[in-house]
Amino acid sequence: MRRRHLLAMLGSSAVAWTLGARAQKATIPLIGFLNSASPDNYAFNAAAFREGLREAGYVDGQSVTIEYRWAKGDYDQLPALATDLVSRNVAVIAATGDIASARAAQAATRKIPIVFTVGADPTRFGLVHSLSHPGGNATGITLFSSTLSAKRMELLREIAPNAALIALFMNPDNANVDADIMAAQEAARTLGRQTIVVSARNPSEFDAAFKTTVQKRAGAMLLASDPMFLGQRSKHIALAGQYAIPVMYWTREFAVAGGLMSYGTSITWMYHQAGIYVGRILKGAKPADLPVLQPTKFELVINLKTAKALGITIPQSLLLRADEVIQ
Repeated sequence: MRRRHLLAMLGSSAVAWTLGARAQKATIPLIGFLNSASPDNYAFNAAAFREGLREAGYVDGQSVTIEYRWAKGDYDQLPALATDLVSRNVAVIAATGDIASARAAQAATRKIPIVFTVGADPTRFGLVHSLSHPGGNATGITLFSSTLSAKRMELLREIAPNAALIALFMNPDNANVDADIMAAQEAARTLGRQTIVVSARNPSEFDAAFKTTVQKRAGAMLLASDPMFLGQRSKHIALAGQYAIPVMYWTREFAVAGGLMSYGTSITWMYHQAGIYVGRILKGAKPADLPVLQPTKFELVINLKTAKALGITIPQSLLLRADEVIQ
């Protein structure tokens, strides 16, 4: 009897432990991570997002689970990927990878909280009512990249003073392309420069865009902010070297990978902040009450090795102003 009683007690304890473990696992929040780029080339941004989550008190695989959905440069896939995340009852959607991801997430749900990362003004695309009071189920971080066009043009003029024509390298599928073109053209006119627009929807169109740049005799290039361009930075940088075109990039990852020069905010900072915001929402904060974050720090990075390879002498005054010089 005692033996049977002991076995019954052990069996009951095992069942209770199993049920408790399942219940605990069931309460772990599920986070949707929607991105327009590829995991192979955007792993560093996903890592920055997880680090932000960790700072907020959540560890992937322990206190939260992240469901990743990558469009791999095909923006048309984003709506279906967003709908899939909604069907899985995620607690929050991190709509990363610019306007296309944010729009897809917002079209899929008006109830599930959304934290976006975009390069443009989110009010222009109806993502929020205002930067200080988003007012709906979405908030996030913006780089306001278009507003830096003037500064990037000025820096480009310093390293390519004889470039009368500047090529604007754009992705026509990017929702912010018109604003990017207008901002860059206005900045160029102020400096007495002309511009041409060269376009690429995917990496297979990069080479043709560079050939057009050379054929039109553009002396320098300004690259628009776009997740696909960042994901394919190695290919773009290789072509810039092949065609000997000085290019101004928009975040340091390009310069670190061999690009000539970059000016802007760290994109890993943006993803880190997105992770923190997701953590705050999991703790009860409402997106409507979380203001859209904007960068306060901008960094100039110059790759001196690439400059030498292109036969460009970087002015000493510019080197002294750089936040980082890669030898």
